[in-house]
Amino acid sequence: MELRELRAFVAVVEEGGLSAAARRLHVSQPALSQTVGGLERQLGVKLLVRGSAGVRATEAGTALLGEARAVLARHDQALQAMARYTGPGGGALRIGIPLELPSGLLDPALAELAEAHPDTRVQARHLSTAEQLAALRSGELDVGLLRERPSGPEFDALLAVRERLGVLLAAERADELAGPDGIALDALVGLQWVGFPRSGSPVWYDELTAILRGHGLDLGPDVPEGQALIADVKLAAVTSGRAFALAPPGWQQPLPDRVTWSPLVGHPLVRRTWAVWPADSRRRDLGRFVAALDRSAGD
Repeated sequence: MELRELRAFVAVVEEGGLSAAARRLHVSQPALSQTVGGLERQLGVKLLVRGSAGVRATEAGTALLGEARAVLARHDQALQAMARYTGPGGGALRIGIPLELPSGLLDPALAELAEAHPDTRVQARHLSTAEQLAALRSGELDVGLLRERPSGPEFDALLAVRERLGVLLAAERADELAGPDGIALDALVGLQWVGFPRSGSPVWYDELTAILRGHGLDLGPDVPEGQALIADVKLAAVTSGRAFALAPPGWQQPLPDRVTWSPLVGHPLVRRTWAVWPADSRRRDLGRFVAALDRSAGD
């Protein structure tokens, strides 16, 4: 059986006659009749009954109708999926975003994308690095902004931004610890780090905690799996004066009067965010977005 034969058969049943089906498919009626007859000979069963009221499916034809519709729908779905990689763009561009990004990083890239590909709709999802990688592998994301660069040939990646992390402290504690160039990482010994679960971004977590431990900091108990390090959690813990949190300069969250941000002496902690997408993607709108993000990162 060929797809054109199944499509012809479905059209005849749905239209209730050869003439209407021929018009729908833009073929001649004799050609359509020959196609359906050939399908019946292949299968060795009668699929249609012709009467004064038109054409209806036999019992075998009814069984084939359901199967044919499913095959044609799956075929059309496959074509739509491949169009994301071979076509110019359009539809939805699904972007994974971590909880914190510098203000203004995405705006120029999204504006350029909208101008170049007005038919592309952007769908953004807040996900951890691990969740984004899983979504990229399953085809649920087109591009992600990850805290680590995946290894291997499966993905392409672009360094989107580097952020020198500073420290959030209760204001009175910051006054005690700050020097002329900021706060030394060693000065935070005795304070509890407000961290995030390792499962969210294992490579970044391991890099970060190795540096903290190297400066003598006690990281305390592991953060429970699935606990997102949102701004409210950071600020609530820091306000007590017994904990510190890490944040980039120009952190978007407004700080309460009792909390202050300070740079770390020597900038020992650098957080990198990578744009990551499937290496076999051929979407032009994705290419335009990544190129614009690269220009934004270089400004």
